[in-house]
Amino acid sequence: MKEDLSTTGTDPARVSGSAASGSADRLPRRVARALNGRPAQLTPSALRWTVNVLILAGALLMLDSGVIHVRLWADGGYRGIAVIGPLFLVQGVAGILLAVALGVFRRLGLIIAGAGLMAATAVGLLLSVYVGLFGFRESMAVPYAGMSLVEEVAGAILLAAAAAIVLARRDGR
Repeated sequence: MKEDLSTTGTDPARVSGSAASGSADRLPRRVARALNGRPAQLTPSALRWTVNVLILAGALLMLDSGVIHVRLWADGGYRGIAVIGPLFLVQGVAGILLAVALGVFRRLGLIIAGAGLMAATAVGLLLSVYVGLFGFRESMAVPYAGMSLVEEVAGAILLAAAAAIVLARRDGR
């Protein structure tokens, strides 16, 4: 049965298409707004304090991990290792900058990025120890390997927990 468009004045195919495109136009805004969320918007204050402590503790662990990587690059002989050497420097600088940004701004996007960086760094270490990475095989017996692994895993967990709380409270759960 055909619908008479002259009586409704609306083409159903065009309505659903425009609704879908309007929703798609709003998606980047919703994502940007969500990533810009911050603990200061949380209530009650005990939850806000908890999230801030999780973020700051994670940021301090990330800062220390970054310093360790820069130190190992500068003084520990990693500078001369192809691919791994530059990655140590990049991770160190990125970790330090992200840790400072997290401490100052505490935005959800930074929290998620910090958790990702810490988790990726820990996975990179484990891969280089057990499988090898870019032709390089690491050992857990080298200086700072065990300590940095603990810091990176702990930092990733703390930051992921903070992000989960911010996201859950944002959704009203």
